[in-house]
Amino acid sequence: MNAVSLEHLSKTYPDGKQAVDGISIALKPGEIFGFLGSNGAGKTTTVKLLNGMLTPTRGSCRIFGLDPAASPGQVHALSGVVTEHAQMYDNLTGLQNLVFYGTVFGLTAADSHERSLQLLTQLELLEAKDTRLGAYSTGMRQRLSLARALLHQPQVLFLDEPTSGLDPESAQNVHSMIRSLAAKQGITVFLCTHQLRYAQEICTRYGLMEEGRLLAEGTLEELRARVCSGMTVRIAASGIPQALSGQLSQETSPGAEGLSHSFRLPVRSEADIPRLVRQFVEDGHDIYHVSAQLPSLEDIYFTLTRKKEETP
Repeated sequence: MNAVSLEHLSKTYPDGKQAVDGISIALKPGEIFGFLGSNGAGKTTTVKLLNGMLTPTRGSCRIFGLDPAASPGQVHALSGVVTEHAQMYDNLTGLQNLVFYGTVFGLTAADSHERSLQLLTQLELLEAKDTRLGAYSTGMRQRLSLARALLHQPQVLFLDEPTSGLDPESAQNVHSMIRSLAAKQGITVFLCTHQLRYAQEICTRYGLMEEGRLLAEGTLEELRARVCSGMTVRIAASGIPQALSGQLSQETSPGAEGLSHSFRLPVRSEADIPRLVRQFVEDGHDIYHVSAQLPSLEDIYFTLTRKKEETP
């Protein structure tokens, strides 16, 4: 059974704005899915539909076969949600907040206390467990929000910009924890973000959104094959072969000593690189650096949005 499924899911608000337009996605347990797009792309509305906070205008969505609008309680028992701005009780300590929410999720007071201490330790908040939430930094609040979402050991975790406000070390710890949850516990992660480079580091599949529509969906390799075939070669050399002068895009001018230029050239595959290097050498130029670069998630996204704009 799919952990998350959307079939032609659409949502139009009463003012006529269509926030989600015919999205179809199916996610298996243990996937880390990056739901990507700029602000206003429809990401938050989709998550609200998947959690029963909104009802679809057309189409349907399911969490392990359950309709969130018809069975919100059962879906909430299976799901954990982390929003960009964590909302908890400022007058309670970190531990008190978690114990309270644990009992709301149906845990006994003892189990809630034990589980809370485990998560506070994992997220490096144990020293602040008796500090009131009002004194927490933005990053600490965000980590506590993640702990709250994991208290009842959900099978699906919805994350909205989970590393917002975190320092690099804390962000890496959260990354590791998300990967571990998916790999070791089979939790399905539905990650909403506009940070494409961050998503490329952690996700196993992607859905690229713009103005409520799903532009493309798949693994990075599938998206590359569909959207941006080939690769780019970066070469730093003492000069440029005459035969390639019209094909290379120059990144930098020679340095103070005039030793090297940096160029980029699109190629079909790695098999083209030796021929390209030979042209530089045979033309009498020294080579200081050669690297092949495959299209990034950002490259794919901007290629898709440009194509959309060019379509009449």
